[in-house]
Amino acid sequence: MKNTFYLLIAALIVLSCQTRNNAVTSKRDYSFLTDSLHIDKQLEKYNLPGFSLVVFENYKIVYSSQWGVKSVDSKEMLNENTAFSTASISKPITALLCHILEEKGLINLNAPIDKYLKRWHLPKSKFTENNSPTWKQFFNHTAGTSQGGFEDHYEGDVIPTIKQSLLGQIPRYDKEIEFLFTPGTSFEYSGGGYVIVQMALEDTLNKSIAELAQEYIFSPLGMKNTTMIQPNEKGFPSNVALVHDKDGKVIRTGLPITPQVAASGMWSTPTDLAKLSIEIQNALRNKNNKVISHEVAKKVTEVTALKNAVGGWSYGWQKSFGYNNYDWFSCNGSNTGVGGNVLASMTDGNGMVYLANGEKPNRFPVMNTTRIKVLTLMNWNKPTHDDTQELPLHLKKQLIGTYEDFLYGQGMETKIVEKNNHLYVESMLLDFLKGKNENELLYLKDGTFKIVDYPNVLKFDFSNGKVNSVVLTRGSIKTEVQMTKK
Repeated sequence: MKNTFYLLIAALIVLSCQTRNNAVTSKRDYSFLTDSLHIDKQLEKYNLPGFSLVVFENYKIVYSSQWGVKSVDSKEMLNENTAFSTASISKPITALLCHILEEKGLINLNAPIDKYLKRWHLPKSKFTENNSPTWKQFFNHTAGTSQGGFEDHYEGDVIPTIKQSLLGQIPRYDKEIEFLFTPGTSFEYSGGGYVIVQMALEDTLNKSIAELAQEYIFSPLGMKNTTMIQPNEKGFPSNVALVHDKDGKVIRTGLPITPQVAASGMWSTPTDLAKLSIEIQNALRNKNNKVISHEVAKKVTEVTALKNAVGGWSYGWQKSFGYNNYDWFSCNGSNTGVGGNVLASMTDGNGMVYLANGEKPNRFPVMNTTRIKVLTLMNWNKPTHDDTQELPLHLKKQLIGTYEDFLYGQGMETKIVEKNNHLYVESMLLDFLKGKNENELLYLKDGTFKIVDYPNVLKFDFSNGKVNSVVLTRGSIKTEVQMTKK
């Protein structure tokens, strides 16, 4: 399923391969990563066919390594140029493409998207009578559309058009895409929303999204192993990783065909995605950027959705998690039998990209362990200057307890506990993502709180002698979440 929430759901839940390691030339020796990660052993333990990793630091790729095979049938080894299906990592690239096109005066992202559609138009809805959604509301999943993700297709299948996809004439759906709420009032992850964006682009500019992405992003950035061309189309690359099921077997042809290209149809390598990430990082500091402007970089990475938005969302990028006191832009991709993650800091030019060609139970443990270890081994720790105060005893007593998830809204229980006179927040999701379940709750000035490495500031409502709700704040955006004790 093409849905980034698989990483969140995973919180509830190989063949013995030769290793290839190529540390990129740098003054620092990064071979300690190979020595500490033990990826080859993890592949064998979890029956994961292949794994590709790139680490970047100070705006440069410093480490690249691949383990395992493209396909268990051919036993051909992965290399740095082997492309993977990237699933939902396609979404922020689509949003970025649209912002670049807007900067060139070709589209207006603040305008209603329906006027750009020709082959099909948005369905009538009581939610859009006086509020026609703009392009931007589809990028951050606040347009209100349904169709979270899509089923894979392979050679021999009847491949639907994107119009058929929107009409619901595809596996998994039996009705046209619809609006679930008034655009801009909530958050609903929608791959179908990105299909609407794809259609608007292609109808307006008379080029496929694959052609547009190649012209404005991939070629200018030297992303030679990245494409939105599909396996059934001319020009699809030959050096690719095939998708595998949970038993480590190739799924059909191993090459999923994705007509919903904007949502989940891009193929790429960790190296190319690292190049893109570094370009965005350089653009954010307005130095050494060549393709993406400072203005576009700021727009696509700023938090624009917070209410019900799993901790925070920008235009395509997740802004949901904090690591080592940094602000990050990230995206998780998860298709059947393949997936990975882009994680990049907003400052200092640090991050990583990894992709793996196995099913969720096989790749999630390897991906999660790798992320946690790299973050620890690279020692990316940004100093904080929070003005903390001692928490009054009466507030401490009111906070302690077990609640429904007020951090991410994912339904899992979240606890506030006391240890050694300090308060900590325990969450199964934070435990999964960070490898530890001790996230200190710090009391700041003006009655606000901060959880170590959680990106949103919290302000609890203590009226009536108990905690009633919390206001989450990110920059100028706020949302109130009710606190329900269990």
